[in-house]
Amino acid sequence: MPRVRRPVQIIAHRGASRVERENTLAAFRRAGSMGADAVELDVRVAADGALVVHHDPLLADGRALHTVRTSGLPAYVPALSAALDAAAGMWVNVEIKNSPGEPGYDPGHWVADATVAELDEQTDAARFLISCFDLPTLDRCRHLAPEIATAYLCLDPAGALELLRDRGHQALHPWDPTVTPALLDECHEAGLAVNTWTCDDPARQAELIAWGIDGICTNVPDVALAVRDASPAAG
Repeated sequence: MPRVRRPVQIIAHRGASRVERENTLAAFRRAGSMGADAVELDVRVAADGALVVHHDPLLADGRALHTVRTSGLPAYVPALSAALDAAAGMWVNVEIKNSPGEPGYDPGHWVADATVAELDEQTDAARFLISCFDLPTLDRCRHLAPEIATAYLCLDPAGALELLRDRGHQALHPWDPTVTPALLDECHEAGLAVNTWTCDDPARQAELIAWGIDGICTNVPDVALAVRDASPAAG
C-alpha cells in the first residue's frame, strides 16, 4: 500500500509538469524516466461517461468538460486507462475531481463507482491511492473497494482527524504551508500517512523530509529526488 512505502515518496504532481504539459501521457512518462515513485493525476467524467484526466472543470476554450464527449476533447486529454499505462512502474495517486459548486458536480458520486471499476480492472490494487476533497465521494470509494488506499485532500487540516476517525482512510493530503511537525506527529499517532502538495522549493522539501513526511507531491520530481537522496532523514 502506498502509505507504508519508504523512503519518502516523491509524487509527480500531474506528472513531470514543469517540463511537460500537465496531466498528459508525456508528463507521466517523463516522471517515470526521472525516477519518481508515483504520479498524481486528476480524474473527471466526460459527457459520454468516460473517465478522462484533466485538472480544471473547464477546457481551455471555455467548454465545461462534463458536457463534451471524448471524441470532442483535445488530443492531449487522455483516458484514465491510458494514463495508468503511461505511469507504468510507479504507483498512482488518483485524485477524483468532484467538488460541490464546480461544473459537473455529481452529488450521487457516480464518479467514485466508475473510478473504482476502472482500477478493479488493473491487477494490483496496492498500486493505487484514491484522493478527493469531497469526503462523501471518498467514503463511497472506501465502501466500494476497501482494498484500495484512500486519502483526504484538504486546504486546512484543522479538524481533519476528527472527520477521518473511524472512516478507514489511510492518509491525509494537506496543503504544504499547513504542514507542521505537530500535524505529522498527530497523524502518525492516528495511523495516517501524510503526503503534502504542492512543494517545489528544495529547502522546504528538505525540511519536510527531516520532519518525517511520508510523501511530497511536486511539479519537479527530479529536484525532490535529489533532495531526498542527499537527506540523512530520507530512509
